[in-house]
Amino acid sequence: MPSCHLLRVGAAFTDVDAPSPRSAQRALFILLLASLVVVALVFRPLAMALFLAGVLAMALAPLHRKLTSRLWGRSRLAAGLLVLGVLLVVLAPLVSLSAFVVREAAEAYGFVTNTLRSQGVEGLIAHLPDVFERPVRELLEHVPAAKDGSLTETVQEQVTAQGGSAAAAVGSAVAATGSLLFQGAMMLIALFFFLVQRYHVVQWIDEASPLGKGHTHELMAEFRRVTTAVLRSTVLTAFLQAVVALIGYVIARVPAPFFFAAVTFFVAMIPAIGAAAVCLVAALFLLLTGHPIAAAFLAAWGILVVGLVDNVVKPLLIRGGVQMHGAVVFFALLGGLAAFGAIGLLVGPLAVALFVALLRIYRRDFGGPGPPDLVGRPALDAPGPG
Repeated sequence: MPSCHLLRVGAAFTDVDAPSPRSAQRALFILLLASLVVVALVFRPLAMALFLAGVLAMALAPLHRKLTSRLWGRSRLAAGLLVLGVLLVVLAPLVSLSAFVVREAAEAYGFVTNTLRSQGVEGLIAHLPDVFERPVRELLEHVPAAKDGSLTETVQEQVTAQGGSAAAAVGSAVAATGSLLFQGAMMLIALFFFLVQRYHVVQWIDEASPLGKGHTHELMAEFRRVTTAVLRSTVLTAFLQAVVALIGYVIARVPAPFFFAAVTFFVAMIPAIGAAAVCLVAALFLLLTGHPIAAAFLAAWGILVVGLVDNVVKPLLIRGGVQMHGAVVFFALLGGLAAFGAIGLLVGPLAVALFVALLRIYRRDFGGPGPPDLVGRPALDAPGPG
């Protein structure tokens, strides 16, 4: 009897101490959220590179498959060639352009500072084009000089006072270029991995995802369709903007118009700058060389014609590759650009496509039929008979 009594008491304590399935589920969910936060912090510095690598891998997957078959099944070689192509076509021009802008800005600041120190304001004015020399002299006549000092000393004091800010700006630009190099290198490494191991990655995501069987593949197919449409539209729109800008360069008689058109093509793929910026730079060059009418024409051409191509043609091209209304695509592009910056041109349409795909899957698998009284009734805006 005592032994039986002890067994009953032990069983009672065991039942009391054992956690309920609900509390165990709650604790596991909290740990899952905590681990998700830690993983997000770990991958946050590389989020942009990994996202772009995933987008490019989805878009280049059909080309990688064809190239692999042409190379007798050498998947790694095909992926390496595609990564090299992305490096030469996309990253190298962007990095070179960023380094060129930073170098020219630093040299310009150094030239202005050295000229002021050695030759004064008069020496700096002497280097200006003839069209600007007289207006600048008239403007400087109204600038008050410092007390007990000349105008040259006043300007030198202002330049010296702003030297720290200018140096900090140049340093920030150099740091941004270095960050671009790092993110580009990480993106190329991730792109190679995604291309070679994409089947295993998709299988791993499908097994780890809580969605139903086949849902992950359906969502990724939607992602691939949207990313391909966005990338194709970006390249085609940049090419069209470069052609339209080339017409303006030829009409305005810009020196080396094909060079400026090539720069326009690459800059057009940077949403934060845009193709119209190159037209404005070329217009400023014309103005400095004494061609104000051509400069005004080119500035208007870049803003009204070249800039309009991006706002009109890109939504139409994206609409042809995704199942979304043109107005939805347009506002998704603008909203994504405003919320996430340049990467928002991809995130915006992808977010809308993800929402539409999830809604379609939910209605198909769990929604069921609509209310009986609404089935077969015409839409509110449907035209009546006759």
